[in-house]
Amino acid sequence: MLESSIDKATGFEKRFENIGTVVYENSATASKAVATEIANLIRVKQSQKQPCILGLATGSSPKGLYAELVRLHKEEGLSFKNVVSFNLDEYYPMEPDSVNSYVRFMKEQLFDHIDILPENCYIPDGTLPKEEIRSYCDEYEAKIEAFGGIDLQILGIGGNGHIGFNESGSLQNSKTRLVALDHITRVAASGDFKGLENTPRTAITIGVKKIMEAKRVILLAWGERKSNIIKASTEEEVSSRVPASYLQEHNNATFVLDKAASSKLTRINTPWLVEKIVWTDRLIRKAVLSLALHLKKPILMLTDADYIENGMSDLLADAGPAYDINIKIFNKLQNTITGWPGGKPGADDSKRPERAEPAKKRVIIFSPHPDDDIISMGGTFKRLHEQGHEVHVGYQTSGNIAVADDEALRFASFVCDYNERFGIESTEAEDIYKRAVTFLKNKKSSEIDTEEVRYIKGLIRKGEARATCHFVGIPDEQIHFMELPFYETGTIEKNPLGEEDIKITMDLIEKVKPHQVYAAGDLADPHGTHKVCLDAVFAAVKNLKPKKFMKDCWVWLYRGAWQEWGIDEIEMAVPMGPDQVLEKRKGIFKHQSQKDGVVFQGSDSREFWQRAEDRNSETAGLYDELGLAHYAAMEAFVRWKY
Repeated sequence: MLESSIDKATGFEKRFENIGTVVYENSATASKAVATEIANLIRVKQSQKQPCILGLATGSSPKGLYAELVRLHKEEGLSFKNVVSFNLDEYYPMEPDSVNSYVRFMKEQLFDHIDILPENCYIPDGTLPKEEIRSYCDEYEAKIEAFGGIDLQILGIGGNGHIGFNESGSLQNSKTRLVALDHITRVAASGDFKGLENTPRTAITIGVKKIMEAKRVILLAWGERKSNIIKASTEEEVSSRVPASYLQEHNNATFVLDKAASSKLTRINTPWLVEKIVWTDRLIRKAVLSLALHLKKPILMLTDADYIENGMSDLLADAGPAYDINIKIFNKLQNTITGWPGGKPGADDSKRPERAEPAKKRVIIFSPHPDDDIISMGGTFKRLHEQGHEVHVGYQTSGNIAVADDEALRFASFVCDYNERFGIESTEAEDIYKRAVTFLKNKKSSEIDTEEVRYIKGLIRKGEARATCHFVGIPDEQIHFMELPFYETGTIEKNPLGEEDIKITMDLIEKVKPHQVYAAGDLADPHGTHKVCLDAVFAAVKNLKPKKFMKDCWVWLYRGAWQEWGIDEIEMAVPMGPDQVLEKRKGIFKHQSQKDGVVFQGSDSREFWQRAEDRNSETAGLYDELGLAHYAAMEAFVRWKY
């Protein structure tokens, strides 16, 4: 049975969680623990001379698990010759060699690297004529039953709570079948298919009934984006609206989570409602702000009765009365607000987020994609420059895969028209354009862009990033296109962080010798680029820590278009007036290739400028609701202390 490196729900806490949940520090540790359980099961079955029947899932969640199983095979001799696997689902229609097929996924992630027998790998067939699907699904279930059922089923979870492709509304007795995919599911997958219009509308999936019949079920969930649906699945009532909630009624199911995915569980998010706790400053701030927002009261209006009636009487006994606690938290929150993100020269900085000196700082803003700087902290970016700081921007990746094909053709055509108009002879430009046209017109969904097309797309994004910097007032010598190698695969799937990525990052930091570094701490990026870019910054900073100039370097984390810091986490909030909000919007508009239809939209249908404005407005609204000054918008930051 899985043992957590963090904690697990026991006794009293199960009043909130109706299913076993195990929380690990990170997905890597969790994946290793699950792989160990699978390996032990396989070995037990081998000793009994029996097949081990595994139900397998696809998507990002099990990738670490499969990597660890491959390692166990290659380094520790774990054999899979007695394993029979049944995959949960497959898009329909879908050719097995397509870049997005689950057949290809399973081969690349697992099957091609272990000794499992090919005839023991069952994956739904996405090429069948539609009239044959029903009988095929019945046969698929019959094969599972012939092996005695699934010994251990691995699951991921969709943003709407789907397991397999059993979408909201699926019944508990649903069978293996062809299903229509929910719009939310299709939008979440649309990046892989380069647009919603190319994303399949249907899929074949094992039904809820077969999942519930598995002898053991482990559901994996990583990241903050999954936290709300994990809470709904484990703590709320069983409902067809959230199919994963059916697992509450399974007698041997466990949700395996990383810290971020568990963050909304009652015992993690509001532990004072679960057990007696030690009230740290961080927990007091979180509890008081949560209470004020829950009761829709300004902080200074909270009463002793409010604390007592909401499970916080021990805090009141330790640190009360309410008035004293309220004043302390109000002042802490007030002190996060500053119009001087680089520090206010000559001011008393004892209660300010940033140092007053040096008055003019060197700053690096690391931007994972060519627009994260302006989308996520455009107001702060502009203010740092206007207040006289030497601001550098490090664009960590080219962002080339986020440019639509027709944009690349438009710009290649422009070069040819430009040359013709001004009498510039360039057969090379003409040839490149012709090759690009030929390639893109015949491009298959499984094909990677040619190097020339990728370079054109990268130039488009580079030009937009430069235009943004010029709009803010940053000269060319302070604009750095880093083009980290991990990104340049031409596909959504990126390489792991490498030494060269870290070295390039270190070189820029050493060159600038910054007093401030801003980096994207938004790990909800659905394709993981932000995470790798942040890891590069963290590794570079740690490696450079012994350097003398690093003693004066503070690292601030911003969040991107996908999420925002919690109000209790914010350590610096930079306010913006209505005019500054409009200026930021103009800066975002410099990224024309990302406007009016984004390649990687995610599950949010708003454009990035709309997301940014709404998010900044919501942050300002929270400060207002809590009884502080009312601003049009706010950008929020958390300091990373290395």
